[in-house]
Amino acid sequence: MTINDDKKIEDTIDSNPALDTSPSKEEQEKEHLAAIRAHELNYCRQRGLFNRVYYEAHCGAFPTEMAAFEDYLHKSTFSNVNPSALFDTEGYQRANIDVYHAGTSPLLHYIYHGEKDKRRRFNAIQRWVPNTFMVPKETKNWSQQSIAICLHVFYPDFIEKFANSLSQLPCSVDVFVTCASKEIEAEVKSTFSTLNTVNKVTTAIAPNQGRNFGPFLVEFSKQLLEYDLMCHLHSKKSLYSGREQTQWFDYLHQYLLADRHVLSCILRLFDEHKDLGMYYPTSFWMMPSWVNHWTCNKSHARPFIDEWGIEIDSNFLSYPVGGMFWARPKALKPLFEKEYEYQDFPVEPLPNDGSYLHALERAIGLLVEKQGYQQFFYHPPSAKFTVDKTYAFTNYAKPPHQLLSELRNFEIISFDVFDTILRREYIFADYAKFQVGKHLVDLDLVSSPEAFVELRNESELQCRKNKNFVGDVDIVEVYTEVAQRLHCETAQAQEWMQMEFEYDLQSISGKDEMVNLVNQLSDVGREIWFVSDTYYTEHQISLMLRHIGISVHYKLFVSSELGLRKDNGSMWKMLRETIDQLGKSIVHVGDNVISDAQVCGDYGFTNMHILHPEDKWLAAGMKPNAVTKHKLDEPDIIKWGSLMSKYGRYPLFGN
Repeated sequence: MTINDDKKIEDTIDSNPALDTSPSKEEQEKEHLAAIRAHELNYCRQRGLFNRVYYEAHCGAFPTEMAAFEDYLHKSTFSNVNPSALFDTEGYQRANIDVYHAGTSPLLHYIYHGEKDKRRRFNAIQRWVPNTFMVPKETKNWSQQSIAICLHVFYPDFIEKFANSLSQLPCSVDVFVTCASKEIEAEVKSTFSTLNTVNKVTTAIAPNQGRNFGPFLVEFSKQLLEYDLMCHLHSKKSLYSGREQTQWFDYLHQYLLADRHVLSCILRLFDEHKDLGMYYPTSFWMMPSWVNHWTCNKSHARPFIDEWGIEIDSNFLSYPVGGMFWARPKALKPLFEKEYEYQDFPVEPLPNDGSYLHALERAIGLLVEKQGYQQFFYHPPSAKFTVDKTYAFTNYAKPPHQLLSELRNFEIISFDVFDTILRREYIFADYAKFQVGKHLVDLDLVSSPEAFVELRNESELQCRKNKNFVGDVDIVEVYTEVAQRLHCETAQAQEWMQMEFEYDLQSISGKDEMVNLVNQLSDVGREIWFVSDTYYTEHQISLMLRHIGISVHYKLFVSSELGLRKDNGSMWKMLRETIDQLGKSIVHVGDNVISDAQVCGDYGFTNMHILHPEDKWLAAGMKPNAVTKHKLDEPDIIKWGSLMSKYGRYPLFGN
């Protein structure tokens, strides 16, 4: 029986006729809605779908069971909190993405529609638990800290949302607001100035340049240094799926400003622990698994590396995804004490990723740490505060059987090749070139193996320049260029080319679990594709796949053969057209965030990003070494590369 079959709720609804807007009728309507909500709670309680003890253990105490239930219904539209051990909010929304896009509570959808329609439901899954957590303590001065709330309002309908949160603050604050128009500024002043919790309101009209960072840095950065703490939020919408999507904003807003309990804990922790410099909730749970990656922003971070002396020693990092956070202003002093003008920031339209502002968003957490402070986070499903950064890898915990279960839902499964299906013994892609360099040293053709690697890579770059970076190059072309640079016969250089390939072929082996996965998927009738950006030829890649034990039928798409690449989108454009003609479902699996996930997704491909051995090594808390720093140091490559290759054999956690 579903809730729709329960006569009690039908009787409740039928006993209340259509209502007009008179006060007495409004009161009846409230009672009517309260009766429906009480029935929903009773239905969920009886079936174990809502458990007050479970929910309060994860989300804090509530005065009544109904208060806890309504809190869940509100938060579940944007947060991955669970109502009981028998219902997984995130799992239901991921399996039923229409529910997420509709912005409705997944539990209500399930009891009214999903149960009847036999939608997939999961027991609560513990995806990540912090290895350490912080318990806020009562401190004498936590509510006496001087606080600046810094807002950027581009959409006027967010003013009321911010006002509601500001009115519920447990302490008084000063508010600084950059506004997109005079009309917004006037409404901000008239609305915020009436709030008892607001001491003063300072506003400025900002041009549409610099997104959220530019306006508050240009207008208020020096003033913010005068405060103990500051909080920055901005109006944020994602416009897709036919309706405005504000769940990302709602999530950040809830755990930065709107949740009075969480906020009082934040202020207590800042007051108690003077080494805490920045806070934000763990990354929004419906973002891609790779959201905490630098992606294509490292080159844009050069100004911050030079100015602040920060180091980038990992591809993944903790940062306030979405650009909203609490901070101790002196932890950001090098950022705030600088003079800014709007022309310092890029003009619109900006790309979805890969800009000065995207790099700044990622770099500010590193600046806080460079200044001697720590970042801390709130994890809503466990209701824990922590300094544990491993939350960034939550969605990379997936044992092989789960990976198989997810991939077999598609008709075609496409795989990257290097570091996805096969692994090199020492990881380092240049090590085969290094071995060729040793041979050429013996022939007195180069001064050192390192010198040959540099010459070999410069030759490849020159080949790309000769083609104006259109299409791709193959290893034959590269060694033709090598021959010219070393003033030797092309035939001799081709022998070195074969030597490089043979060294690489001898060093590779299959990633056992991934090779097994390919075979299992083929056994259940799934079509297998391999798609690779590489200078090796299609024949050479075929030999490598055979070498690691791939014996099933597959289609192979190699950039050097087709003149199309994944990383610039040309390969995906062609494959998109192919898939549209076939009318089949496809998912791509690969380790390169840009070519296998980000660009792939831009062309409408479902994709599953897996970890490169280097990323898995660092994610496990291992220290950076010569391999992770891409230094051509043979003893370290042999020592660390072998360990990292073995550790990264299965490209996820949980095997």
